[in-house]
Parts: sequence; C-alpha cells; structure tokens
Amino acid sequence: MQDFGQVVFKIDQVLEEKKISKNKLEKDANLQRTQLNSYCNNKVKRLDLATIAKICYVLDCGIEDIMEYKIGKKI
Repeated sequence: MQDFGQVVFKIDQVLEEKKISKNKLEKDANLQRTQLNSYCNNKVKRLDLATIAKICYVLDCGIEDIMEYKIGKKI
C-alpha cells in the first residue's frame, strides 16, 4: 500500500507558544474536551471546517500554524 503521508496537528505547540490552556481554548471556541483532544492527539478521521475555524480564531493564527502535511514515501 502506498504511503500518502499524513496531516499532523500542532495545536499543543501553538497553545504552549501563546501560553493558552486547553481549558481556555475549549471554552472560548465552544468545543467539547473530547473533540479538542481528538485534534490535539491526531485522532481525527474527518476534519470539521467550522471547528478548525474556531480554533484558528481563538488562537489568532492561520491553518498552517495548527496543522501540517508530512510527506509519505514514494514507492
């Protein structure tokens, strides 16, 4: 099977850099803790664009700040 790479979330890094707690992000973005943890732990199977927008808004950052694509190996 071909390795297409993966999208990796960097939300924890941004939280640390901006000195914002997960609790504050959860509250201000109106997210459930399990939902936020899924994104932080790279357990999300399908992206919710509204959730991504909320996270970016609260963290005052762009999409590229909270997620990145890691290239897979070509066969």
